[in-house]
Amino acid sequence: MKLKKGDNVIVITGKDKGKKGKIVKAIPAEDKVVVEGVNIRKKHQKAKRQGQKGQTIEMTFPVHVSNVMLVDPQSGKPTKIGKRLEGDRYVRVAKISDKKI
Repeated sequence: MKLKKGDNVIVITGKDKGKKGKIVKAIPAEDKVVVEGVNIRKKHQKAKRQGQKGQTIEMTFPVHVSNVMLVDPQSGKPTKIGKRLEGDRYVRVAKISDKKI
């Protein structure tokens, strides 16, 4: 998985197509990421104590990695990710602008 926590991404398919956000959590075992403000669902929560009321909470759920793309730092358009050798380390590079991520 080439995307990491903190990357700015754009949703390319699904009900939230076109929305941009930052990756809050990456789940590489399932190839999913949690993006802030994307795939928000309502979850019903039971009352924790007697006499208290249950409530409905809006939560962000994971999205599959194939449904998001990295936002190019220069142009703001969706881009693929490449690698480039700088010195003795590889760095991630945006394919459109060839800028380091």
